[in-house]
Amino acid sequence: MNKTDFVDAIASKAGMTKAHAKAAVDAFISTVGEALKNGDKVILTGFGTFSVSERAAREGRNPSNGQTITIPAKKVAKFKPGKELSDSIG
Repeated sequence: MNKTDFVDAIASKAGMTKAHAKAAVDAFISTVGEALKNGDKVILTGFGTFSVSERAAREGRNPSNGQTITIPAKKVAKFKPGKELSDSIG
């Protein structure tokens, strides 16, 4: 399911126009992104938790020539599904 399919599904289930559903989805994505950028967690009970994790710098290998390279540290977004979501999947 891509973003367009997701917006269509939200519009259908919520009984709203696609334009309003798209605005709601965009607002959700923007809000979660801003919260993560500020170092906050976003906890949606029953759905899951969005958080930021830090990856340490590490050494890797260039697959084309086998040279050792340094992979820099970085922050990554993480999602941990909630119990209800996990149980509904299966």
